[in-house]
This record gives sequence, C-alpha cells and structure tokens, in this order.
Amino acid sequence: MSATAPQTTAATAPAGPRVVVLDHGSGNVRSVVRALEAAGADVALTADREQALAADGLVVPGVGAYAATLAQILAVGGDRIIERRLAGGRPVLGICVGLQVMFDGGEEHGEQTRGLGQWPGEVTRLQADVVPHMGWNTVEPPAGTLLFDGVAEQRFYFVHSYAARSWEMEQIGSMRLPQVTWAEHGGDRFVAAVENGALMATQFHPEKSGAAGAALLGNWLRSLPRTQAQGTAPAGGAAAPAGGAAA
Repeated sequence: MSATAPQTTAATAPAGPRVVVLDHGSGNVRSVVRALEAAGADVALTADREQALAADGLVVPGVGAYAATLAQILAVGGDRIIERRLAGGRPVLGICVGLQVMFDGGEEHGEQTRGLGQWPGEVTRLQADVVPHMGWNTVEPPAGTLLFDGVAEQRFYFVHSYAARSWEMEQIGSMRLPQVTWAEHGGDRFVAAVENGALMATQFHPEKSGAAGAALLGNWLRSLPRTQAQGTAPAGGAAAPAGGAAA
C-alpha cells in the first residue's frame, strides 16, 4: 500500500499596507491608485469614514482649483477624517492641491479660501514669467528626509500655478519642526514637500514621476504602522497630533 505524499501549501505572501485614497471627486485618483498598488499597497478608493479611519495610510489627492478641491473634501467629511487620523498619529499623505489645502488658506483670482489649518501660511500664485509650472524639476530635501531617501537627486513632475511660497512655522520650545523640501521655478522658491510626523504631502505628483515617484511612494508605504485587526480603527489619542497647529 503506497503512502500518500503530504500536500504542500505555498506560503501566502503578506498583504501590503492598507491604504485608502480619499474619493472626493479629484480627477487624478485612478493614477494615484495604480501607482500605490504598483508600490505594494492594498488600495481602496472610497470616502467611507470607517475604512478611511481604519486604513494604515490615507492619501488625499487634489488637482485644479484650491476652493473647489477643498469644497469636495469638506463635502465627504474629509476634514474630520483627516483631523481624526492626525489626532491619533495616523499617517496622511497629501498630493498636489492635497498639500495646499493643509495650509491656513489659499488665494485664487482675488478670492480667499480658508484651508484645513494644519500648517500656518497661505497658498498664492507663483511669481514667475511662465505659469503654470508644468514639467520635471529637481527638489531640495533636508537632511534626514524619509520621503526622499535614495531619490534626493531625482526629478519630479509638477503641474501647478499656485504654491506655498514661504514657511511660517516657528520653533516653540522643544517642538520638532517639520522637514520642508523646496523647489524653484522661474526664480520663485516654493514648498515642494512637507514631512510633519504623521502628516506628509508633496506639491508634485509622485504618481506621474516615474521611478523616482514610485520610490518615494514606497518610502512612505514602508513607514506606515500596520494595524493588527483589519477593519478595526485604532484608538485615537495614543500619539501626539501631527498637524501644524499642535505639532
């Protein structure tokens, strides 16, 4: 009587970090989803509050006008989701206008719009001969950057007419200041990225920045703390808020 060979089961590869791309009507979400998936994330495109709170990371994309993007984010309760995540030290990544709305406000066509207020300062029109700033550009990351690890000398793809052209957060006591990456267009310097604890953001589009953008997204994904129970939002308040108002 012949023995039956034991069945072998192939090892199941661990799932990538769970990331929600906030679905608020932005036009660039599909390319963001594909880029995150290619970088190894398990991605959901949704505005569902519970999924957004439970995810390992939340991505807030944005293209077009400041006021319109902010209105879309507010319409799906994105401001409360972002605030709740940051209050618990849960990572958020803004892209393009998703970076801009994190500031106190923005000015477009003479109209002021109040932003989410995570960082002090205003978003204003670039002061350059050629606007919009469209194409590949180098950046100036600070020492110790996480996002630009291994790609500090690379070029990234920008499409924008407005930017945060100054950084207004001052040192208070022993508070650790955010790491700010700069870029320049037509002699006008502007904020290209911010790394502020759980809150990070880029003015450029990593999803359109080829291998350099893919590496940057990979750096962010590897930094995400992984939740143990899928579908269960972690308790808030365990870590200090990452937003500028309380950083």
